[in-house]
Amino acid sequence: MLHHTLNLGILAHVDAGKTTLTERLLYAAGVIDEIGRVDDGNTQTDTLALERQRGITIKSAVVSFAIDDVAVNLIDTPGHPDFIAEVERSLSVLDGAVLVVSAVEGVQPQTRILMRALQRLRVPTLIFVNKIDRRGADEERVLQALADRLTPAIVPMGAVHGVGTRGARVAGVVERERLLSLLAERDDTLLAAYVEDDASVSPGRLQAELAAQTQRALVHPVFFGSALTGAGVDELTAGIAALLPAAGRDVAGPLSGTVFKIERGPAGEKIAYVRLFSGSVSMRDRVRLAAGVEQKVTAVAVFDRGSRVRRTSAHAGEIAKLWGLSESRIGDAVGTSHGTDEHHFAPPSLETVVVPRRRGDRGRLRLALAQLAEQDPLIDVRQDDVREELSVSLYGEVQKEVIGATLADEFGLDVEFRETTTICIERPVGTGAAHELLRQPPNPFLATVGLRIEPGATASGVEFRLEVELGSMPYAFFRAVEDTVRATLRQGLAGWDVTDCVVTMTHSGYLPRQSHAHQGFAKSMSSTGADFRGLTPLVAMDALKEAGTIVYEPIHRFHLEAPANVLGPLLPALARLHAVPEQPSVIGSLCTLEGGIPAAHVHELRQQLPGLTRGEGVLESALDRYEPVVGTAPTRPRTDDNPLNREEYLLRVAGRVQGGDQSVVRRP
Repeated sequence: MLHHTLNLGILAHVDAGKTTLTERLLYAAGVIDEIGRVDDGNTQTDTLALERQRGITIKSAVVSFAIDDVAVNLIDTPGHPDFIAEVERSLSVLDGAVLVVSAVEGVQPQTRILMRALQRLRVPTLIFVNKIDRRGADEERVLQALADRLTPAIVPMGAVHGVGTRGARVAGVVERERLLSLLAERDDTLLAAYVEDDASVSPGRLQAELAAQTQRALVHPVFFGSALTGAGVDELTAGIAALLPAAGRDVAGPLSGTVFKIERGPAGEKIAYVRLFSGSVSMRDRVRLAAGVEQKVTAVAVFDRGSRVRRTSAHAGEIAKLWGLSESRIGDAVGTSHGTDEHHFAPPSLETVVVPRRRGDRGRLRLALAQLAEQDPLIDVRQDDVREELSVSLYGEVQKEVIGATLADEFGLDVEFRETTTICIERPVGTGAAHELLRQPPNPFLATVGLRIEPGATASGVEFRLEVELGSMPYAFFRAVEDTVRATLRQGLAGWDVTDCVVTMTHSGYLPRQSHAHQGFAKSMSSTGADFRGLTPLVAMDALKEAGTIVYEPIHRFHLEAPANVLGPLLPALARLHAVPEQPSVIGSLCTLEGGIPAAHVHELRQQLPGLTRGEGVLESALDRYEPVVGTAPTRPRTDDNPLNREEYLLRVAGRVQGGDQSVVRRP
């Protein structure tokens, strides 16, 4: 009987072998009779046709198996950096993780990014050094790299014999002195016993303390093995059950869960993957989603021993697939909120325009991209009605290729992409203020709105404040102003997202509900939310024009390792790409360079690196900061009603009014 649930993530740099490890774990647990191969396209978790064709994981997948009395929901995540958003969504639902590292390639760029995120979130993590049977494997070199580049808080859980050969095997012998010393550094009681008489510390106490510190993400046990041959997998399996924490099971508490994945069923119905942190959810329950929306659950399924099982309910600790939540989105809280909405990886810094090759497919393309955005909100589909264009945000060129292939395979759409460009941001330079009063020209809206915009702290986003009494008008009108301010600032003076600013509402006013004699509510005499939504963009842009903005471009922090004898041609190449390297570090025949490089040139550097370093260069980069653009600042075409141009804006809004809500624009 299964008494505990563990939601386990498998993470790795691409090609480290995590999908093969997933297959081996399922095979060892008796879930599958034969181990699938990535190269053959028959693995359990890479189910998309595109994943099978390319041999990479694109979408996170959930599969289950049992270890003794522990039910494990295993989440296989993508390893390619272009799909880091899929990994981010999985991190919020994990109880523990296994970080897979190749015994040949060692610590790779994505390995470091993933480990930093796991450490920041304090996710208990085991490390599995895979491929010990491969030629070139070197466990000591990898252990040193783990300590130097990831964390010194590692403890080898065995020794490798015959490394680099097909017969490589693992002996589960832990060096007692090394383990005791590591654990004592983080526990004063154990340290005192260690200093007094280390022989008095029993093996049972050591094992219990190792589990406790692993579950607090203080130390990281390192297991060795080969997912291909099965060597060391039994030891890893035992470590997963003994060292990682089980999920909490507060079944009696209030319903609390997080939507971390969305997919569409055969009939096009939306299916939400929800990690339940407390409470239970049953068929026909009405559950609360974001923004107060309530929807009825029409079906429930959970994962059990490799299968998806329909049930009438799901409980705390489990991962459930819920039908009926058509308004659900990635990141939504189900019931009460759990945790924060903090992003653990940088947002995409590139974008491209998607164009259907057949002009008549524009409508179908818009619907298809909307469905893809359900599954990956960070692609941030933008629609430009003036130019009749659709654009998407990207992490890299591989993601662009995958989007194109997905549109072709799943939606029958043949598309092409324009040149990839960099996503910049705008920040206000100074302070600007503007206001418009109702019944005072040129304001055509029955609303008073005043706003002040000033710079905020770096990475603070948009902070909205009130300098007027909250009770001076209905709350719905204040909410309409705040929501519209945030939407308007998605496109600043140069068309980029305006961020790191404080917006203060300085003026407010409205006309209460009124009616003509013996008649009902008169829109022409009463303020509505549409008045505030219509006026706010004009006031916000007037304030922003007075404040002024500067366009900032994304800068990646890069870490580059290459042979020391290629430093000569490498430095001028970096200069041509506007990279600013710091003082190089040369140890023996290896040179290490760190510094900053504009995101626009990262892809070009990756392309040039093999030629510059004779194929031996290794580049790691991630978004680090934004810096002011030097020279002429790039602009982004507007996709809104252009409140920077009052006449154009009012014509567009009035044009919609003629066929719709007559209350939006009117002369008082």
